[in-house]
Amino acid sequence: MDPAPCNALTRTAGGLLVPHTALQGIAPGGAVSAQRSVDIDVTPPAAGACPETWQVGARLTPVSGQTLGAVSLDAAAANTWVPVTGAQLVLTEAGVYEVVADVQGSIGWAAGVGNAIIDARVFDVTAGVQVPLTARRIILFTDQTATGTTGIQANASAAALYQVTSPATIRVDGSWRTDVGTTFQKVVWATNFRFKKISD
Repeated sequence: MDPAPCNALTRTAGGLLVPHTALQGIAPGGAVSAQRSVDIDVTPPAAGACPETWQVGARLTPVSGQTLGAVSLDAAAANTWVPVTGAQLVLTEAGVYEVVADVQGSIGWAAGVGNAIIDARVFDVTAGVQVPLTARRIILFTDQTATGTTGIQANASAAALYQVTSPATIRVDGSWRTDVGTTFQKVVWATNFRFKKISD
């Protein structure tokens, strides 16, 4: 028999001692590392309890975040993407995320404008690419005959599953376009921009 203390039975005056295994968990609400999306909780028995009863449980601790922001597009050139101020988030670890952007746009125009357009998208700043399936047309409105000035406001929502292999920064962008005519008060809001990790 291996005489190592952790392996061997030990005879004492009080009786035969056997090897003992103690489980150890993490503090509730904690995590072993940033890469962990499931926490294992271990509750030890009371001191001196016999028999010793250990409670082991698991809970999801998905990484998540949300923000909002707004940007005026009046100073931006047509057909260019402009970051929405404040609407930027960091996906902190590798994995698959549900990314959702609730967006709102407004645009005003003078008489005779054709195709007043406001678009939005979610953009991966780290990779330099648009997050697939997130481009949305918030407003498409044509008014060739109206007199004076007018405007419109509308909402859209974009949601997609997005996988990253390392931490990544994502943001909401806005863009505008008109085929003819003069526009003003062009604004894109990200009323709720959020993510939630769903798997490693």
